[in-house]
Formats: sequence, C-alpha cells, structure tokens
Amino acid sequence: MDAERSDLVVVGAGAAGLYACLCAAREGARVALVSARPLAETASYWAQGGLAAALAVDDSPELHLRDTLTAGRGLVRRSAAEVLTAEAPARFRDLEALGVRFDADRHGNLALGLEGGHGARRVVHAGGSTTGRRILRQLSADVAEHPAIEVYEGARAARLIGDGRVTGVALEDGRTLTARGTIVATGGAAALWSRTTNPPGSFGSGLLLARAAGAALADLEFTQFHPTAVVGIHGREGFLITEAIRGEGATLHDAHGERFVDELAPRDAVARAIFRTLREQEIGAVGLDMRGVDPGRFPNVVAALRDAGLDPTKELVPVAPASHYVMGGIVCDLEGRSQVPGLYAVGECACTGLHGANRLASNSLSECFVFGRRAVLGALDEPEPAATGPAASGEPVAPAPSRETREAMWRHAGLERDAAGLAPLLDDPHPLARLVARCALFREESRGAHARADFPDTDPDLDERHTVVDGGEPRLEIWA
Repeated sequence: MDAERSDLVVVGAGAAGLYACLCAAREGARVALVSARPLAETASYWAQGGLAAALAVDDSPELHLRDTLTAGRGLVRRSAAEVLTAEAPARFRDLEALGVRFDADRHGNLALGLEGGHGARRVVHAGGSTTGRRILRQLSADVAEHPAIEVYEGARAARLIGDGRVTGVALEDGRTLTARGTIVATGGAAALWSRTTNPPGSFGSGLLLARAAGAALADLEFTQFHPTAVVGIHGREGFLITEAIRGEGATLHDAHGERFVDELAPRDAVARAIFRTLREQEIGAVGLDMRGVDPGRFPNVVAALRDAGLDPTKELVPVAPASHYVMGGIVCDLEGRSQVPGLYAVGECACTGLHGANRLASNSLSECFVFGRRAVLGALDEPEPAATGPAASGEPVAPAPSRETREAMWRHAGLERDAAGLAPLLDDPHPLARLVARCALFREESRGAHARADFPDTDPDLDERHTVVDGGEPRLEIWA
C-alpha cells in the first residue's frame, strides 16, 4: 500500500492536536490528522477548567509566572513557564478570532475566574464549566471544513515509522502516512489508574509510541489527583467537579461537618488533605458544599448531578480525589521537539517541565495552544524525508491496561506510595505502569503530586532535577 503524503501528521484530535492542525494550515501546509474517536469526542471535550492567561488590568505574565513556579514545588522549568505566561494572552485572542466565545459578565466584560494556586482572577471559561466542549466544537468544525486538512477519523496509530528520524505514522488498518514532521498530541495517562476523571482511552498511548521510536520520557512519578471527583452516585462515579466552583465559594466538609483545608490551595495540598481525612475518619467521601454558588455559572455540573438524583443547590456533593493529569510525558524542548528528529509532542503527552511537580490549575489548556503553535513552526522547518523508513511489525506498542493493572496502580501508585507497594509494579504486564513505578521508586522524596510515605520530606538537593528514563535506568537532569 502506497504511503499517503502530507507536510505534517498530527496524532490526536484534542485541543492541542486540533489547534496544531489549524496553525499548520495557516502556514500553507497540508495536514493529516489521525483521530481514534470522532472529532469533538476526545478527552479535551470534557475539560471543565478554563484557559489561564494574564488578561486583567491588575494581572501580568510575571504574576502568572510566580504562581506557576510556586505550584510546581521547585521543579518547574522556568524557561517553559516564561514562554507560557508570556504567550497565553495572544493564544486566547487567536481562539476568539477563530470563533470561540468566552464568558462575559453582566456588563459585557470578560469574566475571569479564580482557581486554586492563582493569586488573581485569570481563568477564562466558555459556557461556564463546558469550556472544553465549546472549544472542541469550534476547532473541530474549523478543522473539518478546512481543505488543507485531511481527517482520518476512527484511525489508530500502530507505531511511528522511520529509522533514526520519524517520517510518519503506520496506522492499525495498514495505511501509512508520511510527512516532514510528526506531532504526537494523544493526551495523558490518567486512566492508567482505576479511579480517574479521564475517559478510558487516556492511558498514555502516545508516550509508548514515542518511546518505541527512541524518545525519552520524564517525570512519570508526578500524577495529579483532582481533589473533587464524585463518589457513590450511580452513573456519575468519577465525574469531575471543577475547581472553579471552589473559586466561587464552595467549601469542603468532613464527616463532622467541619472545614479542614484551604479550598484554594494548590491541588496537591487539597487532594492530600482529603485523602488523609478519608483515612483518619474511615469514610468514603467528604462533602462539597456549593449551595452558595450561582448554579447558572456551572450549568452542566448542576444538570449532571440533578440527572443522577442529587441537587447540589440543596445538598452536599460526595467527593474524593481521582487520578486526573500526569505531569510527565515525552521529553521535548520549548518548540515541542523530542530527542528524535522529526518527532514533536504537545499537550498532556509532552513534558517540557512546565508543570513541575504539580500543575497550576488551567495552565494545561493554555499549554495546548502556546506550545501547539510552537511545535508546528518547528515541525514545518524539518527537511523533507529522503525515504519513509521501515514500519516495524509485531505486537502493538501501546496496549490498553487491564483492570488488574489499573487497580494495582490506584492501590500502590496513588496519592501516597512507598517502596513496598511500588516494587510489585515493576513486574506489571503494562509497560507504562512499570515505567511509572521505576520513576516513583527512583525519586526518594515527597514533592508536589509525588508523596512517598517512606520519604515524607522534600529533598532540596533534588530541586530542578527531572527524572528522565529512556533505554536504561532513570537518571536526573537539570533543564535550562
């Protein structure tokens, strides 16, 4: 079967992948987009958080940078954070130009939300807590209508092709797509844990595709557990209650009805406080009180809970932490470039060091657009491939995890870990579960989203040191 030729191949149709396609098309490129699911049905569709950008008159990229560095617990790559905070306002304006309508207050001014870890109101939403849905619908429509973008819906990448340089993608149906640059934008790996806010397909397939092609991975021990996912409500188990609701005044209460945490502290602190309260009081959930929050600000959350038989305007919502976002991923520079020529990564599957040990709320959506554009400009500067290179055969390089793997990850690599629990995961059948365990065992400290019960303190000697794993044992690197 002959290879189908484009200037750029993008694998993944979430926010990062769709925006990358549009940026490339604006540069005059021919683009092939590989999407395992129909457009507008990816994990980004369910994103309730917003886009963080310094847009208010009393805010600035410098203040946004400060909050990002603080949340990242001494592991943020400062240069990546500087890029994000400086360029996020321009990417917001670009989304507006593409037709995304962001929320305004009753005076017609842009409505800015407050979320945990932010020192100012700088989070923009579209349709309240339906931001992902609004953005994905608009970008999906733009991509579907663009004559320079060929969409391969229902197609899955089997492996990346090339020999020393990635020259495209082999699909599971036998087709081959080649290009001067390939961007992996497959999302994260939070569904590797049994209790998660993510859809089942978010198990790190892009990380394994890139690793099989020779790319390094980093910081896999840092998994962010969202503090407030619904517990015990049929049909809504794991449903995420956006952090913006706490920004508007919702509070958390233990079994005795007492508040026990600063609800707007960074996510790792809030999630761990809930985890410890659950353990100490031997309960399955804490109560989120959002009765004082305007339900019109978060219509999809209120509607979803009412459909499940709970009215959040009258009663507390039972919540507990769930796996939500993996800070680690494919090692890449500030243009999304991996260590393998021709291969780029953007979005949650990438690791520029932006998020450090704990992601600042709503920085991830901004990351999709800021680094998505940068990756496109870098990829289109790649030379034309001299040949497609071989497409290795054999077993899929990115298998889905079994239920047993997911339960073992929740049990042993959850909010608190120790060597005794992590060690058995080194023999787990799933390759990414083994890599997460290796990285978590290697980092003998507690920092941000990585909490070791047997190493409860933060080791200052590990500041700014990222855990990198490629062909050998994990190693520490400082990134400029």
